[in-house]
Amino acid sequence: MDALMTPTLEISRTRFLQNLAAVQDRIAPAQLMLAMKDDAYGHGVEWAASAAVGAAQPVDSFGGYDVHTSLRIREQTGRATVFAWADSSDDEIEQALAVGIELGVGASDYLRRVIEMSGRLRITARIHLKIDTGLHRNGIRPEDWPRVIADAMAAQRAGLIEVVGVWSHLAEASDAEDDEAAREFRSAVDVLRAAGGTPRALHLTASAASWWRPELRGTVCRIGAFCYGIRSADGPEIPGITPIAALRARVIEERGDDVLIGVGALHGLPSTLAGAMIGTPGGVREIVRIDATSTLVRGWSGARVGEPTTVFGPGEQGESDATRLAERIGTVGEEIVTRLTAGVRRVIGD
Repeated sequence: MDALMTPTLEISRTRFLQNLAAVQDRIAPAQLMLAMKDDAYGHGVEWAASAAVGAAQPVDSFGGYDVHTSLRIREQTGRATVFAWADSSDDEIEQALAVGIELGVGASDYLRRVIEMSGRLRITARIHLKIDTGLHRNGIRPEDWPRVIADAMAAQRAGLIEVVGVWSHLAEASDAEDDEAAREFRSAVDVLRAAGGTPRALHLTASAASWWRPELRGTVCRIGAFCYGIRSADGPEIPGITPIAALRARVIEERGDDVLIGVGALHGLPSTLAGAMIGTPGGVREIVRIDATSTLVRGWSGARVGEPTTVFGPGEQGESDATRLAERIGTVGEEIVTRLTAGVRRVIGD
């Protein structure tokens, strides 16, 4: 497809920085850890990390999920804290420790491998131990926590590691369950402190809980989706937060009473979105069918090849954000954005 007809995800740097400031103001005095998994939720790690570290309210803590993403963040952010929480291979552990990336550790075997690599490299690994508070997404079980803490403190006394944080994930199934998870989390922190640990980073909450439940915040909040303007599915609009991206596609063919636009399933657009409304020069129009590389849309008078349409985007006709599309098919807004492939050109603007 001609470059001018390639679908684009148009991204606003200004809105991104405004969202970061709104989040930082909301969660203060807790520190923002900007989550950048899945290539910064599909928006692109490099420009976003660079913009965040250079903001008027600079971000100095980043979560990369995996070591590969964290290395990309490190290149853009210099001495900022970068946290990788996925279990990693020995080669990845070595790369992370060499550039000071902090590691999330949620299993005793992984702790052993980090300690062994630290000894081999003669580098003190900074780690965050994960307690399983009920989500069962990795994490050390409460009954195993004292034993793992004893092993970690022995390694810390030997100079092999430094336990700089404790973290977990909330299930966010109900307030009552989250309250119970928070009690389990605080108990785990108490066990670590009683054993001589002095963790500085305590992080339990992600976007929604960090925003709406301040009593659950620790010293750090891991927030991704809200920073990119992606609200929770079926959740309320968020004051001060706006979507930073708009998906545009041009008309590539007139077909009777309908038109084809140049974005489809191979670009990552779910075929189940048939029936959604998009913005066109002729007003709001319905998606009839999503094919491999194109989408059939109800036509409008005078439709011409090359005219732009908006699949989603703030302030536009049709769906104003990715989450509105996601709600139609029972998923979350970040899935709509992170599904977009490299065939959708990212355009960073003001």
